[in-house]
Amino acid sequence: MPQRRLLLATNNPHKVTEMRALLGDIPFDLVTPQDLGLTLEVAEPHATYLENATEKARSFADVSGELALADDSGLEIDALGGEPGVRSARFGAPDMPYPDRFALIEGRLAGLPPAQRTARFRCVLVLAAPPPDARHLHTEGVVEGQIAPAAHGTAGFGYDPIFWLPERGMTMAELTPAEKDAISHRGRAARAMATILRGWK
Repeated sequence: MPQRRLLLATNNPHKVTEMRALLGDIPFDLVTPQDLGLTLEVAEPHATYLENATEKARSFADVSGELALADDSGLEIDALGGEPGVRSARFGAPDMPYPDRFALIEGRLAGLPPAQRTARFRCVLVLAAPPPDARHLHTEGVVEGQIAPAAHGTAGFGYDPIFWLPERGMTMAELTPAEKDAISHRGRAARAMATILRGWK
């Protein structure tokens, strides 16, 4: 019997790499939109990660006819009232380079001591079955940290270079991929989702 397929509902190659590593032991063949010849861009207009991730997962499941897994994630900075949050990928401007976003954030946090620079990464994963099943469920992962006053490290992507992990004494971008997967928001959400997928009927 052919192995069931799970569509990773993202066009972000960094997320595909992370999810393949995190979900490597589930009984599914992990495929991407490119593998299936799909060209689909899903808007993220909602106010919550769950709504955005659900929109993506349902859209990809409906179009592909495959079980689909989507995420929405972001950086929440307490001193900025939780910004950039669900707008993390569009903070400042949709195509703004991340170093410019780092500078924008630092400009707003300038002078604050570490204790007032607390932040977290949050990830919500949504699994959606195609019609006629149309079930969907979600998991969530969070990692706490602080905003570093300057970027450090070249691993990871997005805001990783300014996300300081006090217990590690380094930023997320200074971790190896395996170290990051063990503690990251996406890693925590994915491990919970993997448990669900291993029992999926």
